[in-house]
Amino acid sequence: MTEQIIFGNRLDLTELQQATERLYSEAGKIIVGQQKMIGLIWIAILSDGHVLIEGVPGLAKTLTAKVISRCISANFSRIQFTPDLMPSDVTGTNVFNIGKSEFRFNFGPIFANLVLIDEINRAPAKTQSALFEVMEERQVTVDGISYPVDQPFMVIATQNPIEHEGTYRLPEAQIDRFLFKIKINYPDPVEENLILENNHNRHNKRDINDIMPLITSEQVVRFQQIVTQVHVDEKIRNYIVTLIQHTRSNASIYLGASPRASILLMNAAKACAAINGRDFVIPEDIHHVIYPLLEHRIILTPEKELEGRNVEDIVRMIVQSIDIPR
Repeated sequence: MTEQIIFGNRLDLTELQQATERLYSEAGKIIVGQQKMIGLIWIAILSDGHVLIEGVPGLAKTLTAKVISRCISANFSRIQFTPDLMPSDVTGTNVFNIGKSEFRFNFGPIFANLVLIDEINRAPAKTQSALFEVMEERQVTVDGISYPVDQPFMVIATQNPIEHEGTYRLPEAQIDRFLFKIKINYPDPVEENLILENNHNRHNKRDINDIMPLITSEQVVRFQQIVTQVHVDEKIRNYIVTLIQHTRSNASIYLGASPRASILLMNAAKACAAINGRDFVIPEDIHHVIYPLLEHRIILTPEKELEGRNVEDIVRMIVQSIDIPR
């Protein structure tokens, strides 16, 4: 009689999966039709990354970020970026204490576990640059002294794609610090009808304080550590390298993805595998995260932009042209 071989996970992902299900369920009480955005934000949290959300007004960009922050029992801060906002308004500043005859650092709103930045492209480059260090190195340096931020740390930024007056284009170095750029569109008729129904049943009230904190910051840090242990086979690593390399040689692309994109793609795929109950990455995990991950890291040639092509079209062609490892 042949002995049956049962393959099991090396990592215990039960708690992470349960937390994921609770997060989706609780967020769904307020948010309708944005499951993909919620999923990508959760993947970004588990990957220790940041998210840029782009969409026209009224698509629940800010609301989604606030709801997820309520689901996670952690410090939350919101910064409204405006043209007159100064870097010290974000990071904090030294204040002279007359009684002690010394300077004391007043921590700015960036010192939180989850930071929501509304309309990030409304602040000038000088203020945007205040995010460079903290988003990459998880610390803020003022007057030669570095102040680390608490873990977990994540920035969720929003921007409006159709508004140009009074806005400032994000520099490439800033954009590249975001793990995902999530583009959200209008809901379909079924989803919009459900939005109306929910709003009517709540009598126009949308109190996110009804959302229950489900996941502690300590759990998030532990989940992040578990995700780093998810196995990535050599074939999968080679597949990631091949995909990124093709973005640099494709005739339709003016600027391809950097090695940072390769690392982040692998990390995001690990998180995707973990929330699906696997301790190893498969090609489908990569396909799930590659489009929002490369959306803001690739610049098309002017000819392709004039033709009306977009980054997702070109990335899809690249993915379809490369053999999937099995």
